[in-house]
Amino acid sequence: QLQACGGGLVQAGGSLRLSCAASGRTFSSYTMGWFRQAPGKEREFVAATSGTDDKTYYADSVKGRFTASRDNAQNTAYLQMNSLKSEDTGVYFCAVRRYGYAYWIRDNYDNWGQGTLVTVSS
Repeated sequence: QLQACGGGLVQAGGSLRLSCAASGRTFSSYTMGWFRQAPGKEREFVAATSGTDDKTYYADSVKGRFTASRDNAQNTAYLQMNSLKSEDTGVYFCAVRRYGYAYWIRDNYDNWGQGTLVTVSS
């Protein structure tokens, strides 16, 4: 079970740090992904951290502004979001990649937690 938290209301240019805590089992060897869904839009890939080699991957829209990380000892993943823009507004979800190799494909993920709402005011 995953639970994302840390969302809130922030002004454009501000920062937020999201956390994704896993309970019930360890996901240290799995890729942890972050996705977001804006109102009326599809859920889209944001970032991911590999469980095997600590590599991180980002959508072009957040590259240079967001940093994904994880603490396997705490079974927790993080998403540091800086220089937030209004288009970053949405519900942010974390999930575990269980299928396939493409980290950016939503259907390759499972164990979706409840999302956390991020609202960026301009």
